[in-house]
Amino acid sequence: MGSIPTERTADLRVLFRRSLFTLALVSLYTWFEMAKLVSVSEMRAVEQAADAAGLSYAQMLENAGRSLAESVHAHFHKPTAVLGLVGPGNNGGDTLVALRVLAKGGWKATAIVIGKRTKKDKLLAGAEKAGVSVLPSIKSLKKLLAKSSIVIDGLLGTGIRLPLGQPFDAMLAQVKVLLAQSLEPPLVVAVDCPSGMDCESGQLAPETLKADLTVTMAAVKRGMLTLPAFQYSGTIEVGDIGLSGDLAEWASIKRLMIDEPLARAALPARPLDAHKGTFGTALIVAGSRRFPGAALLAGEAAYRCGAGLVTIAGPESLQLALAGHLREATWLPLPEVDGWIAEGAASLVLRSLERVTGMLLGPGFGREATTRDFLYKLLGTKLPPLVVDADGLKLLAELPAWEKRLPADTVLTPHPGEMAILTGLSMQEIQGRRIEIAEEYAQIWKHVVVLKGAFPTVASPNGRSATLPLATPALARAGTGDVLAGLITGLRAQEVPAFEAACSAVWLHGQAGLRAAGRLGGTAGLLAGDLIRELPALIGR
Repeated sequence: MGSIPTERTADLRVLFRRSLFTLALVSLYTWFEMAKLVSVSEMRAVEQAADAAGLSYAQMLENAGRSLAESVHAHFHKPTAVLGLVGPGNNGGDTLVALRVLAKGGWKATAIVIGKRTKKDKLLAGAEKAGVSVLPSIKSLKKLLAKSSIVIDGLLGTGIRLPLGQPFDAMLAQVKVLLAQSLEPPLVVAVDCPSGMDCESGQLAPETLKADLTVTMAAVKRGMLTLPAFQYSGTIEVGDIGLSGDLAEWASIKRLMIDEPLARAALPARPLDAHKGTFGTALIVAGSRRFPGAALLAGEAAYRCGAGLVTIAGPESLQLALAGHLREATWLPLPEVDGWIAEGAASLVLRSLERVTGMLLGPGFGREATTRDFLYKLLGTKLPPLVVDADGLKLLAELPAWEKRLPADTVLTPHPGEMAILTGLSMQEIQGRRIEIAEEYAQIWKHVVVLKGAFPTVASPNGRSATLPLATPALARAGTGDVLAGLITGLRAQEVPAFEAACSAVWLHGQAGLRAAGRLGGTAGLLAGDLIRELPALIGR
């Protein structure tokens, strides 16, 4: 295939096509701010405002094409053969600019133009002048695909309406068949989004090409973070179209993407003169006779993300059984009733908070009345930065005005079922409007909400939200939620602000799951403890 050595091709296949194990990477803008998540209408409004402010559409297109070329070039050791599928809109224009730039850099570039582009088209003329072979038909498509290492899909963009019409449906269908028949097909790079994807709803035309890499312009589009659209996007990178951070319409967008730079920025420094007190004390109030492992998973996760001291408070009968499994933890045995935390344990916990800088309530609690009453007695008192998870959330829902009894910026970590209990909404409604509902209730409750599940979202009372571009069965296992709760608590104990701690923990949690699945060779046999084993190297990186 093309001029790429077989070994290099195999490496790229591993990079782009391990859909179970490869997180869609969203690159930060290196020039001013974090990657954002937008609707199609928001992106149009931003572009219109930018054009009115002096950044012309032509210049945005030029910037986008150059950014696309840089992204393509970055994934290969040296120039090779690239075929561009050029449509009549801006995506086609981006593709022509990218082909022009690549051709000048020594790439063998060819464009097949579909739709109306005349010889007077400056982008077309510029590409041809740079050495791009421009073909007006698809007669030699099979031969061109066989000779190409990369196909740039620039046929259709974010403004499409389904179903697709001629000639695009036929063109995409033919390319799709030829790629499926190839023993070693070229890599597909989508411009902004795969052609045939509705970037607002995530719906797909049957002819949509599955991309290995999508270079989406300026911001990730909402529909890309839905299923099955996400599976068609491959690795996602954000291209630079030249927007200014001073542009009001751009600055007003508060939806972000959770990526590695965002996660890294929240991690505390580790000074050379540090001692255990430097990194805070996490108190993990968790567990019961029926669910003893929850306390251990959360406690170890809090340690593994850097907390200086972790104390586990749980039913006293569990200490002897569990203490040897986490030797570094200190223990606060609590009064119990038949293996459940007793109401009277509240006074003991409250007397033990002097040095606690981060506190977790809920994992493995169960839903007994005695534990609910314990929780009620704790709430409304002066508590350290708090995380509430699992059964703790279900018990909250049984208490009147619970949100007013929590310390400011408590982090709540519901999965959709727990969110349904807390809100009274159906799971179907929650899953259909995940981001909006997380944002709405974060503002109603005035606490940080982490809505778990595919594409987890962190929402803040001030209207900010951030979504992780990840859907994987690696996290679909009992105990993984306890690990996430422990990570957030460990970061809160180190005085990381609630929203930032939640975002960083969500990213670490997802990456740990992907790494564990990659190490084990699959997701079916992955256990929650496997995530914890990945954390030291992941955070150290």
